[in-house]
Amino acid sequence: MKQWNVMLRKELSEQIKTHRAFLVLILFCLVGVISPALTKLMPWMFEFMAEDLAGSGISVGDIHVDALTAWTQYFKNMQLALIAFLILYSQTLTGEFQRGTLIILLAKGLRRWTVLLSKLAAALLFWTAGCAAGFLINYAYTAYFWDNRAAEHLFFSAFCFYLLGAWLISLIFPASVFFQSVTAALIGVCAGFLASYLLGLLPAVREYVPSFLMDTPPLLTGAASSSEYLPCAAVTLGLILLNTAVSLAGFRKAAV
Repeated sequence: MKQWNVMLRKELSEQIKTHRAFLVLILFCLVGVISPALTKLMPWMFEFMAEDLAGSGISVGDIHVDALTAWTQYFKNMQLALIAFLILYSQTLTGEFQRGTLIILLAKGLRRWTVLLSKLAAALLFWTAGCAAGFLINYAYTAYFWDNRAAEHLFFSAFCFYLLGAWLISLIFPASVFFQSVTAALIGVCAGFLASYLLGLLPAVREYVPSFLMDTPPLLTGAASSSEYLPCAAVTLGLILLNTAVSLAGFRKAAV
């Protein structure tokens, strides 16, 4: 347990020293601020462009925006934030391989599982902090401009997207262990998501693949209940544990 505490503190300290933690915080805070701001400005922007659009034969009617519009925009922006987060953390383990610092850590008697799990835990901690910051800021601004009750299942929708992100983060580590390359880590994440998306096109398994958690609009509008997403959440949690187990098994035998 002592090794675990030391390694986790090292990882958190490294994220701060490399300004990665600062970038994550800024990124998610921007998402929380920009989403309701853009929604609030949307009627004005369409009104401003109405004359030019009319000249192109496009007529613009009254634009109605509310909390539901803001939250829909928020989850769209969170997809971009997730991509940026994955790029930032794709080198969390491969960087150690490429710099040769893993040899030093293991020579000091650190257990391999401690090294890998501390890195995964640090990534998930910052993902959690980022999601919480973005959600709370968006919630406060949306409540100020409108009424959040216009959108349903807000906290559960945020949890679903958080779990999707945690699954994609966990995919970084098996690819990093087996291929020891940043490019391979990102390709592994993209391949995992693509496989989930393609499987999601099959009605029989659609509600059991992780990418289904990204489908938040039916939850926000009340067209779907939270119970419909629970099987997918359970499967996704199982896949996170599986990715972690595969990473640990591969890391025990990996050459460093």
